[in-house]
Parts: sequence; C-alpha cells; structure tokens
Amino acid sequence: ETGSYNICLPAVVLGATSIERHITLDRTMYGSDQAASLEESGLKRLVRDVRMLEKVLGDGKKRVWKSELPAQKKLRHKLV
Repeated sequence: ETGSYNICLPAVVLGATSIERHITLDRTMYGSDQAASLEESGLKRLVRDVRMLEKVLGDGKKRVWKSELPAQKKLRHKLV
C-alpha cells in the first residue's frame, strides 16, 4: 500500500483488470491505513488516469484515419 496511486498505472499497462485501493475522508485522521489511503481527489485522479491509459492503449486494431489518407497517398508507393 502506498499513498500514491502511481504504482497502479504500470499495473494497468501490464494488463491488470482490477485495482484495490483504500479510500479515506482525510489522510491525517487516526488509523493504520489513513496515510496510505486515497482521498476523494486522489481517487478521481486515479480513475481519470486509468481511463486515459485505456484510450492510449487502444483495442489493438490497426486503422487508417481520414486525416492520414493524404499522407498515405503521397508517401505510399507500389512496386508491383
């Protein structure tokens, strides 16, 4: 456990399908897990960053976007 969620992000990149994080209302409260837990703002950042990584990683399918077509026509050459 760590107060930072950054260790979760490489786990997502490596294929983690679930992440367990403790949450708290205030990390300065008394308790053994408080300092290592995420407050609401940290949880929101974690969700935002995981969603961004999901978009960046994509679905594995190769596509040619409309914006790429002019460059494709200009740069692609056929030898046969």
